[in-house]
Amino acid sequence: MKRLIPLLAAALLVFSCEKSPKNTSYDVPTPTFAKGADVSWVSEMEYDGKTFKTKKGEQADIFTSLESCGINAIRLRVWVKPSGGWSGKTDVVKLAERAAKAGMALMIDFHYSDFFADPSRQDIPADWAADKASIDKMCTHVKDHTTDVLKAIKEKGVTPAWIQIGNETRNGMLWPIGQLWETSYGTPGGWENFARLYKAGYSAAKAVFPNVKVMPHVNNAYADNAWWFTELKKYASFDMIALSHYPQAESKMTSKEYNTAAIANIKTLYSTFNVPIMVSEVGVKTPDGEAAAKEVLSDFITQVRKLSFCAGVFYWEPEVYDWWKPAVYTSKGWNAYGMGAYLTGGKPSSVMDVFAD
Repeated sequence: MKRLIPLLAAALLVFSCEKSPKNTSYDVPTPTFAKGADVSWVSEMEYDGKTFKTKKGEQADIFTSLESCGINAIRLRVWVKPSGGWSGKTDVVKLAERAAKAGMALMIDFHYSDFFADPSRQDIPADWAADKASIDKMCTHVKDHTTDVLKAIKEKGVTPAWIQIGNETRNGMLWPIGQLWETSYGTPGGWENFARLYKAGYSAAKAVFPNVKVMPHVNNAYADNAWWFTELKKYASFDMIALSHYPQAESKMTSKEYNTAAIANIKTLYSTFNVPIMVSEVGVKTPDGEAAAKEVLSDFITQVRKLSFCAGVFYWEPEVYDWWKPAVYTSKGWNAYGMGAYLTGGKPSSVMDVFAD
């Protein structure tokens, strides 16, 4: 009988383990400097049969491929009810867990739209449209959506390091009620409305992940942005500042001059607000080809890494190759994204070398 007791105990332990719910928790440290990539298109690319390779040319999962380039952080955008489900909650949660399994730190980027939100568009999600005239109801939507997505990520044992509230919100978000400029599409009192929307997202993020760094995001890192954050600071708090930098987007200066201007303005933002600065989007493409593109990006990252208060740089959708484009681009008659940093067959180009230590 004594010999049976240990066997019985072992059997009960096995049974209880099999019946216990999965309780995985990914302990991914936040890097001192994020060498990041936004790969929000990758699920659809894989669905379309695209595969990836490491720098050595070995077939690999996208996260292994990125790791071989020195990438240590992933950024994922969130749309509310997108076409095909790509960048919706389910897709984002799956990619977030894959990133955590690969040991990558994570940034979640809330657009509060069904499609891209940027300076040219900040469209209210279709499911929220009936409440477009009510700032109270719109704030509730922002809070509920933020909470829902982040709780789903948390249930997978994943903890983001950073969260963006809104994407490139120089002109506000959730137009027209949260638009900043009083144009034919704007709303008087836009700053107050925008700040309430931002705070609804900020508070919801902190409620789920109290230690996460939450930040607003604007485009044009090379521009004088201090006035914008000074205005927001009158109404709301932010833990960091997020910027986009595309040094070849305009032609008033050379690419390196845009880099120099961005560095100067990053320094100004830090000295003014005393919070870390994150370059959450960067992308390069030159008429002269891959080598010139690498030179432009290397110039920028070399300067940024000298700034102790710069938290990192995320390349926007480097995994795109062979002029692949998402189905929604085809439906809109849009061209493919032209700043991908991978070669035919899915191998990283030399542009990605700038992220190596």
